[in-house]
Amino acid sequence: MKQLHPLMLAGTGSDVGKSIVATALCRIFLQDGYHPAPFKAQNMALNSFATPDGLEIGRAQAVQAEAAGVPCHTDMNPLLLKPQSDHTSQVVLNGKPIGNKDAYDYWRRKSESGKREYGGIDYRAEVHAAFDRLSARYNPIVMEGAGSIAEINLRDTDLVNMPMAQYAKADVLLVADIDRGGVFASTYGSIALQTEEHRRLIKGIIINKFRGDLRLFDEGRRMLEDICQVPVLGVIPYYNNIHIEEEDSVALARKSMETAQGKVNVAVVMLRHLSNYTDFDALEHDTRVHLFYTNNINDLSKADIIILPGTKSTLHDLYELRRNGCAQAIVSAARKGATVLGICGGYQMMGVEVCDPDHVEGDIERLPGLGLLPVQTTMSGSKVTRQVSFSLSNGMGSGLRGYEIHMGETLPFGDAKPSPLAVIADDGNADGYMASMQCMGTYLHGILDNEPFVNFLLQPFADKLSATEQEFDYMAYKERQYDLLADHVRQYVDINRIYEILTNE
Repeated sequence: MKQLHPLMLAGTGSDVGKSIVATALCRIFLQDGYHPAPFKAQNMALNSFATPDGLEIGRAQAVQAEAAGVPCHTDMNPLLLKPQSDHTSQVVLNGKPIGNKDAYDYWRRKSESGKREYGGIDYRAEVHAAFDRLSARYNPIVMEGAGSIAEINLRDTDLVNMPMAQYAKADVLLVADIDRGGVFASTYGSIALQTEEHRRLIKGIIINKFRGDLRLFDEGRRMLEDICQVPVLGVIPYYNNIHIEEEDSVALARKSMETAQGKVNVAVVMLRHLSNYTDFDALEHDTRVHLFYTNNINDLSKADIIILPGTKSTLHDLYELRRNGCAQAIVSAARKGATVLGICGGYQMMGVEVCDPDHVEGDIERLPGLGLLPVQTTMSGSKVTRQVSFSLSNGMGSGLRGYEIHMGETLPFGDAKPSPLAVIADDGNADGYMASMQCMGTYLHGILDNEPFVNFLLQPFADKLSATEQEFDYMAYKERQYDLLADHVRQYVDINRIYEILTNE
């Protein structure tokens, strides 16, 4: 295959669809015989993923790698920021946490040489080195920018948008969201505010999330090309029948927030610092259940299954659950027959207490948990990050897959005996705790992607399940969605023109 230039999907703002278009192009290049890989120099997200070698990257790049048919790697997202508050984030460099950082320091601090440094680390050099390693192995590299490319106040410290495209010698496609309005101003302004050097890198515009008759935008397309002097390569219609895992918490606003009749109702507790909500994508598309997000006490009381999800701040979210009455509502629902499952931080909350003597998470040293499981968690500064194969302790499933990303150790409390939910195949260690088939916790993200576990979870509610409902193969479903997305983008974007751009000298 020809060597293609790197391609960057840049945006007029956040949530315009850069990640989705990048995912589509990863699958298209794979279908056309290339060996693509995704790259985002710096990502900010609570929704992360463990690589095969036990390191951490943003979930969007893991999804894009899956669409490209390659294993995910930290070189695809060398710098990950995981917000811990409005002002601080945990910094994950090349898959490993290197500490917490104040936002002002992160965006403004420079060394005397003008480099972005902190603790002796040159971030720009690190992301450039990751790109170089990746580009030596894959063709093409499908890059993604972050937020808007027109944040001119951050231009000197920008690691992920146009300076990265310039380093990579990438062709840039600007993605604009027409659904939110102001597409002409945002597109023209994003281009006009670039330096001349960066403006030359922008080779095309993609208008995303169009609703209605495309012919109504024909004149608008010509006008946009005229004022921007950049070709519009496609206008992609809004869709709601293709489902790709999303990383941005903005997506939570589009999730269901209430119960439904005639299904097994699964309530995911809406935590302030909820992370890795893609844990629930498989269940959300399983026709046997209705999954919704809530912190409403009355809705929790109506759920058949309550899931306490992962969180970036276990103690603060546990404190809030006690303050808003959700903790008592969950315990009450469990006593009345609801199933309660805790994942990662949610598992920690289900225990007798959570302790943080070294102030890893903050000022709270100790809080009583929900008391649903006889376990105690002690926070620690070290993070466990790995992909695992596991089996369920009840013998209902083996060869299952998941991943761990957590801080803290959870052990049986007092004289309670171990009662693991799962056994890790790699080392034989126990995971989680199962008090009963309707009360359990685990550190395994992705456990709900495994049919045997979902079937076990739904077993107590067999009377609600139709005899015609089929088990759900989530991996096959995801592969089908990537192909549908690729078909959708091929239909409305000039892929041949993109190939011409990526091969022009």
